Amino acid sequence: SKKRDKPALDFEQSLATIEALAERLESGELSHEESISAFQEGERLTREAQKALTESDQKVRLLTAAEDGPDGTP
Repeated sequence: SKKRDKPALDFEQSLATIEALAERLESGELSHEESISAFQEGERLTREAQKALTESDQKVRLLTAAEDGPDGTP
């Protein structure tokens, strides 16, 4: 469904943006202010991506536990 695809797309888009920001920072073409801004945006996106990964991991663990029997066996 579209709702399930959105977090994955958001994560992938965040990752692509982080990579682009890193390339811009590494290029040395940004001013000091632009570098600070790009770094801060990269940090924000990294935190959001990490949060999304943590939430996905928790969902997988819950789904896996729900599929297993009470004694932990499938």
